[in-house]
Amino acid sequence: MQEKQVEVAIIGSGTAGLNAMSRAKRAHKKFVLINGGEPGTTCARVGCMPSKALIQVAEDFHRRTLYPRMGIEGGDGLKVDIPEVMEYVRDLRDTFVDRVLSNSTDHLSEEEFIEQYARFVEPDLLELEDGTRIRAGRIVIATGSTPIVPGEWRAFGDRIVTTDELFELEDLPASMAVVGLGVIGLELGQAIARLGVETTGFDMAQRIGGASDPKVVEAALDVIGKEFPLHLGKPVEITEAGDGRLKVSNGETEVVVEKVLASMGRRPNLARLGIENLGIELDEHGLPPFDVHSMQVGDLPVFLAGDVDGERPILHEAGDDGKIAGYNAAHWPEIRRFKRKPRLSITFCDPNIVSVGQRYEELDLEKTAIGEMKVAPVGRALIMGRNRGTIRVYADKASGRLLGAELCAPRGEHLGHLLAWCLRHEVTVGELVQMPFYHPVMEEALQAALNALYHQVEARNGSPVSELEPLD
Repeated sequence: MQEKQVEVAIIGSGTAGLNAMSRAKRAHKKFVLINGGEPGTTCARVGCMPSKALIQVAEDFHRRTLYPRMGIEGGDGLKVDIPEVMEYVRDLRDTFVDRVLSNSTDHLSEEEFIEQYARFVEPDLLELEDGTRIRAGRIVIATGSTPIVPGEWRAFGDRIVTTDELFELEDLPASMAVVGLGVIGLELGQAIARLGVETTGFDMAQRIGGASDPKVVEAALDVIGKEFPLHLGKPVEITEAGDGRLKVSNGETEVVVEKVLASMGRRPNLARLGIENLGIELDEHGLPPFDVHSMQVGDLPVFLAGDVDGERPILHEAGDDGKIAGYNAAHWPEIRRFKRKPRLSITFCDPNIVSVGQRYEELDLEKTAIGEMKVAPVGRALIMGRNRGTIRVYADKASGRLLGAELCAPRGEHLGHLLAWCLRHEVTVGELVQMPFYHPVMEEALQAALNALYHQVEARNGSPVSELEPLD
């Protein structure tokens, strides 16, 4: 049996795997990148990019509903050609995938990039589908994840659509139920509703879009619930409707639809890996124990990276995972632990739902001050016709240090970034209110929330004018 030897083997050529590879190359290590299935990142092929393309078309089309109040005629006469929309989304998707491949695996030799599935035989030995074995000093597992579909739903065939399959549809159905209203389900549910699909949303949780702050959840439900019905808090059952359609119910509500979008999260791609051959105890999800600051599995020369670890399934986090895992794989047996960036999560619904740093459900409320600003009176939001939502910011009462925020607000993606950058530098609310805020911009809503927060914390700047720093 043929056996090859390398210093670093990386399983999976997505965002995490490519970043791990870059660290191995930078350290001049002999490596191999192994990928089963379609190459290209989850983001480019089935995630961030095609979904944002569809969302943008839906937002542009939805904008017509504001035309009458602005004095623009003809808005109601606009039509949308869904097959053309889906072709446009796929064309953009293919462009993004081609860019990823042309900047990564297209430049690798056949020895460096192997398009086969691999499984562990031993902690340092992999076997490919063709029987070839690869002995690697260190191995990075970056195999990504797969949408969850309950086993009993598979009998309904292509009437159950996952987020990995939605963009392959040449046309959208007349009616659709979205089961799972987390980040992806809420984004896509609102988008298809805006494109004219009769959409109904379901989720077992009492909240949507990843928010945990009850006032932010309330604002999101109020705004988005006006666009398509949302039914929360109960498990969903799907049965045949008798006419080729599906009956979707949660005990109280029942709808009949042509297709169901299953968006109930993703599970790690572990089935083909033979991960039990690592000789280490696995958790209930089939994952071995690992350190999020080094990505090392136990004390083995094996590292997890990206969506497969289930820790922070977001592109920039997957990239950081890959960099950490790749660095440690390249420098083994030296292991370095790295400080992780503040958490930042954005749901690209309209308005955006954003969480930064500590979430509401993680706060010690007795030690936390909360500043709030409703978007309704904000001038720039009124001008845009999007004055809906709530911003909530959190700080430690004693020190005034910013802890995090949750918000449902237009252009919240930008506010979230500003706050994440501030968290990275451990700033206080007093320092934040001294930052410049232009007029009229959405950042003024954040300014108002921070001012409300400033008056609740014990630590102040010692300035007679809180917004200004004295020269002497």
